[in-house]
Amino acid sequence: MENAKKGGRGSAFRTSGAVVALPTGIPAVVEFRILGPLEVVEHDQLLALGGPKQRALLAILLLHRGEMVSTERLSDELWGERPPASAARTVQAYVSNLRRALGDGLLVTRGHGYLLDVKPGQVDASRFEELVKEGRRALQACDPRVAAEHLHCALALWPGSALADFAYEEFCQSEVGRLEEAKLAALEDRIDAELALGEHAALVPELDALVREHPLRERFQCQLMLALYRAGRQADALGLYQRARHRLVDELGMEPGPELQQLERAILA
Repeated sequence: MENAKKGGRGSAFRTSGAVVALPTGIPAVVEFRILGPLEVVEHDQLLALGGPKQRALLAILLLHRGEMVSTERLSDELWGERPPASAARTVQAYVSNLRRALGDGLLVTRGHGYLLDVKPGQVDASRFEELVKEGRRALQACDPRVAAEHLHCALALWPGSALADFAYEEFCQSEVGRLEEAKLAALEDRIDAELALGEHAALVPELDALVREHPLRERFQCQLMLALYRAGRQADALGLYQRARHRLVDELGMEPGPELQQLERAILA
């Protein structure tokens, strides 16, 4: 098996400044990463996955992990409406190469297609979603410190955009959109937890950048207004509301949502 550069993890997910253990009972021999460029790691080594089409085939199987994906569908996803005459043979060759790279048992033939047989804990996206669930449970239990820890670990699994090396490929657009939305929602939850811990002043610069990046996302607007108000900057908080309102009216033709409006009234009161 050909190995590439170092940078992986063995029996645990390594995040920025934290190591997140896999669920017990899952042998973390091979780990799949899609919360950034596609990577596969074995024994702390990045595996060589071949050229763009072969990597794309693996990405398709990862997005449908645990499901049989037919050769015909793989061909359609890889080449669109006009696959080459050799498409079926090429898919078989890609699968053969990936089996050699991944080792026995992970990529199996099922009927007229293939199935990637991996456990949820071996895929960073699945681990991210589990950590977010744990963080939200802690928030609901009024334990913001534990919530913030889980959500920090979840977000640290993201080195960039999901499947960044396939940003323009149609086969992954829906799942990439779902994952990116889940990332933003987790970030909002993490900020809620830190606001509950009284870290409003420290959050202002981050929230200011997030509002600039996502100007129509009202929850970030609410969080920044609240952080500014609690930091003693009432005028800035009210000014932010007016800018947000004007942007929503000008760009979407709608007034701010009830949460923003209620927060403005509370600050005024």
